[in-house]
Amino acid sequence: MADKPLFKQLLQASTVGLNLVLATFVGLAIGYGLDKLFNTSPWFTIIFLIIGIIAGFRELIRMARKTYDGDDGNSKKGI
Repeated sequence: MADKPLFKQLLQASTVGLNLVLATFVGLAIGYGLDKLFNTSPWFTIIFLIIGIIAGFRELIRMARKTYDGDDGNSKKGI
């Protein structure tokens, strides 16, 4: 990662936390909306919140693995 410009490294580092939070909130919003639509509170909220958290951590692991391997994201291997 040392051969990348500093600005690109900072940009990648700042998106890690943002992706985790956004995935969680999107899952929460979808679950809340479905609960209001079908009047099944709190089941869809809980289910989609968990799915959002899993998706956020999956993206976090994918980005960490890409950074560790020094991959530029163009290969077909990995998750």
